[in-house]
Amino acid sequence: MTKRALKRQVREGAFDAGQFQDDGKVRRLPVDRAWSPLAHHNDDREQGYLKTIKSKSPGQDELIAAIDAKNLVMALGPAGTGKTYLAIAKAVEALEAGKVGRIVLSRPAVEAGESLGFLPGEMEDKLAPYLRPLYDALSDRLSMKRVRALMTEGAIEIAPVGFMRGRTLNNAFVVIDEAQNCTYGQLKMLLTRLGWHSTMVVTGDPNQSDLLPELSGLGPVADKLEAVANIAVVRLKDRDIVRHPLVAEMLGVL
Repeated sequence: MTKRALKRQVREGAFDAGQFQDDGKVRRLPVDRAWSPLAHHNDDREQGYLKTIKSKSPGQDELIAAIDAKNLVMALGPAGTGKTYLAIAKAVEALEAGKVGRIVLSRPAVEAGESLGFLPGEMEDKLAPYLRPLYDALSDRLSMKRVRALMTEGAIEIAPVGFMRGRTLNNAFVVIDEAQNCTYGQLKMLLTRLGWHSTMVVTGDPNQSDLLPELSGLGPVADKLEAVANIAVVRLKDRDIVRHPLVAEMLGVL
């Protein structure tokens, strides 16, 4: 090739791909073609757009089975056993499958042993710190953009316990979190909100109440409802803790 022809090809960008076929520096990365989106018969993947729920302990197995079988489930156990996470994961699963029309999440606005004083802002701003754990669990199952969209549509509602009186929750998956901070009267009010085609899961740890011991109603309510055949009371143990191993060790001595 003459120098003039080479300059013309550079100027016009008219390179021949065949000139580079013998380049020893070309490296091809291996591509794993073991799975194809068209090969449904051989699709053994466990993770899709919505993460698959998997139990990590016998107690979690029992809790998941109870939620699938009963309309009212009480999950009692120490911190780190996955009570809230599993309840919200099952709620999202039911909503995505069309089994319920909405998710209602509620927890008491009780401070953890210290007074925070008056919080600035509108009502939503004042309640946001108390409801943050529910947002965290939701955002782990769905993107925050999806969570915001569903909340705008009314398909997801997050409310403090004080706003639940007088309501009937039909066609809904209801999660009452941190129920150890509810009084006996509040729990009675919450449990009687259950409507048609709805599931309610009540979670809490009777040993970590921020109320005075005689005011928390979770333990007495669970003891009484354990005798009702159509209600499941699941008591998780230290062996079901899936948080850091030190949590189980600490709770064993504290």
